[in-house]
Amino acid sequence: MLEVDSRAVPEPAPPDPQEGLSIAEAARRTGVSVHTLRYYERAGLVVTPVGRTAGGRRRYRLLDLKWIVICTKMRATGMPIKAIRRYAQLVAAGAGNEQERLALLEAHRAEVAAKLAEVQENLRLIDHKIDVYRGRLAAGDADRLWAPSRPAGAH
Repeated sequence: MLEVDSRAVPEPAPPDPQEGLSIAEAARRTGVSVHTLRYYERAGLVVTPVGRTAGGRRRYRLLDLKWIVICTKMRATGMPIKAIRRYAQLVAAGAGNEQERLALLEAHRAEVAAKLAEVQENLRLIDHKIDVYRGRLAAGDADRLWAPSRPAGAH
């Protein structure tokens, strides 16, 4: 059975299991465009086949919506499509590959943490410049060069 974190997407009113949601409604509920939903399917990012009506129209279930939100959050943190596709393949394959899933997520987390540290360093520079322009620093401090902080023990 596919496990999806129920906190990943707000709990919408459940669609009729036989009917599901239209692509437009799925797009609205997940916050992505119809084009993005179609792309996610073509790119192999959706772990379960999206249902279709007799007329061939897509019908999304609650599980599909939750998975799409996961994909969107992975992309928002910079995970490449190739890595999301691999993760989706592992999830779709079922039990027995949890260590590979864990390794993939831990590697991505490390990349996100490094980017976050870089952004925090940049924010410190911005805060310093704001302090300069608001006159919070002594005259001599306003002209000093910005020196990025170094990790403890770095020389």
